[in-house]
Amino acid sequence: MFRGVILTCITALLAPLALANEKATLPSDVLYARTVLVVISPDAGEALSDPNANNVARENVEKALIKWGRFELVLETSTADLIIAVRTGSGRSVQPTLKGGPIDNRPVILQPQDGSIRIGGQRGRPPDVAQPTGGSADESPHAQMEIGPKDDTFEVYRGKIEYPLDSPPVWRMVAKNALRSPSVAAVDQFRKAIDETAKAVRNKKKHP
Repeated sequence: MFRGVILTCITALLAPLALANEKATLPSDVLYARTVLVVISPDAGEALSDPNANNVARENVEKALIKWGRFELVLETSTADLIIAVRTGSGRSVQPTLKGGPIDNRPVILQPQDGSIRIGGQRGRPPDVAQPTGGSADESPHAQMEIGPKDDTFEVYRGKIEYPLDSPPVWRMVAKNALRSPSVAAVDQFRKAIDETAKAVRNKKKHP
C-alpha cells in the first residue's frame, strides 16, 4: 500500500507533463510492434463508487485496438511487444478504493467482437509487469485511500523486458474520459502518434 501511495503521488505530479507529451512522436522502434497486452495499472484500486470501472476501461481499450486492427492482443508479457496500462480517474485526486480479493481477478473469456475474438485474461497483476517491493502483497480485500490523477490514464511501455512497468512509458495520455467508449480517445490519439511517427521516419529516409 505504501508503494502504491508513493507511485500515485508521483503520477499526479507528472500529469501536466504527460498531457504535453501526448502529441509527441514515438520512438521509431514502436512502429515494429505487433502484439500488445492491456493491463490495469498495478497500483490502481477500484473506486468504491464504481468497482468495475478499471475493468470496463480495459475492455474498452481492447475493443478499440481490435477495431484498429494494427495489433494482436496477447495474454503474456513475454509475448507482448507493448504493454498498455490503463487507470480510470474519478474526478478527484484522493478517493477511497478497494484492493485485493475477487475484485482483482478476471476470468478467462472468449468474446466475439465484430467478427473477431477477444481473449480475456487475469485482471490481477502479472508477476513480471512490475518488480515487487519488500514483504508479501496483501491479497485480501481491504480499503485504502488512493492518491492519483483525477482523469483517465493510458500508458504505453515496451514489452519483452523484465518488469516493463518499472521503465518510463514511451507514450502517455492523461485526460478526462480518455478511456470511455465508444470513441476511446486515448487509443485514437495513440493511433495518431503512430501515424505521425511513421510519417517522420519516411521523411527522414527521403531526406537523410
